[in-house]
Amino acid sequence: MTEGATHWAEVLLITLDDRGSEAIRAALEQCGLRVTLVRIGQARHLVAALSDIGAAEYVILDCHGVDGDILIPELAPELEAQQPFHRRLTPEVMSKYARFDRALVISTGCTTADLNMGQAVLGQGAEGYIAPIGYPEGHAAFFAVTYLFYELTQGRNIRQAFQRLVEHDPEMGMWQMQSHWP
Repeated sequence: MTEGATHWAEVLLITLDDRGSEAIRAALEQCGLRVTLVRIGQARHLVAALSDIGAAEYVILDCHGVDGDILIPELAPELEAQQPFHRRLTPEVMSKYARFDRALVISTGCTTADLNMGQAVLGQGAEGYIAPIGYPEGHAAFFAVTYLFYELTQGRNIRQAFQRLVEHDPEMGMWQMQSHWP
């Protein structure tokens, strides 16, 4: 952080599941990050958020996942008919709409560490992608995100911070990282 700066990095927190987003936001702000929280109610809102991440160096997808896909909130049929995709953000949809501009992308959704999703995220300009391969217990996703950023505030690089995260306990061991870094 440069002298006099109000934050050391910018985070775009995109939430498709509002249950923990305020807690994540508060924890990251306590770590000295500037956090922009975007609540998603429809697939077209997600397209807008993913296609323009602004100056964010980190993008967090606070979501639910299944079979490697990110779940989209259920809508009334008349609204659902107007969406660019339906019920799931798949790797193919991610490749079509996302633009990550060298950000590190973190997904909290179960099974979203799927190789195809990771390749789609990296293919859209992300420097790295971190997500769970399995099904984290309730508060484990919150802990994983906040612990990772805590480690970064301690001067560790992303690889070191990630290694400390996955060594914490078996629950954190399910997190995986794909990246362009050697």
